[in-house]
Amino acid sequence: MSNLLACPVCQQPLMQQENNLRCSAGHSFDRAKQGYWNLLLSHKKKSKDPGDNAEMVQSRRDFLDQGHYCQLSAQINQLVLDNLPVESSRILDMGCGEGFYTAALEQALSEAGRQDKLIGLDISKHAVKAACRRSKGIDWLVASGANIPVPAESLDGLTVLFSRLMPDAFAKPLKQDAFLLQAWTGERHLIELRELIYDEVRASHYDPVKQLDPLFQLESITDVSYGFELNDNHSIQTLLGMTPHSQRMPQHKRDQFAMLTDLSLTLDVKLGLFRRR
Repeated sequence: MSNLLACPVCQQPLMQQENNLRCSAGHSFDRAKQGYWNLLLSHKKKSKDPGDNAEMVQSRRDFLDQGHYCQLSAQINQLVLDNLPVESSRILDMGCGEGFYTAALEQALSEAGRQDKLIGLDISKHAVKAACRRSKGIDWLVASGANIPVPAESLDGLTVLFSRLMPDAFAKPLKQDAFLLQAWTGERHLIELRELIYDEVRASHYDPVKQLDPLFQLESITDVSYGFELNDNHSIQTLLGMTPHSQRMPQHKRDQFAMLTDLSLTLDVKLGLFRRR
């Protein structure tokens, strides 16, 4: 792992000796028993337990393992493969969550015969612990996306799937002309679910292209849209549990969802490919 990670305290390269990372200034970090590295400094936390809680992580894992988003995952993998240099690359998945997309990308890279190095990063300890169960070949990090603990200009690619934008933080670790793959929801994403929850569904008008400029140049936007079906209440509850919508529901809406056994849904996601200027 020489020069792959940077110390979150002083930004010097971290060198690995068995289950320990240490920089030249003497800052030291031990590997957790699950296999991840915790590089989130305590004074950088905005809460005692930042990020997704254990229940939301479990719901997301249960839902994603049902396969409804595999078509989206395959499109993400293809865009990454199409935009990597010929030689072995370094890629970081920022906001990796419980590792569904990261592990699928690792498999796609391996099947393509590549020898890339993949890092998964999330601020939620619960999510990264779950991600460790998906792959032992990925370097999993509990860390802040606002201060990504890798050396400046060391990454060939950065995937940011449904996480908030931090243009300066994203640009710093990327090599010149490296790519950023940003995924965000379209206006029709899970519209059927939202119409059941809210009396009025408002358009978001989210525009990452504007926010990322002038640090990133947009190359393309790929629209991924298809329908899928949930045919039992457990599946509906896991989808609901992994979204922020579940935190805002009044009890009478929860009672309605407890009775649902069938739900037709729309996946509507945009994949923006950007290049660091």
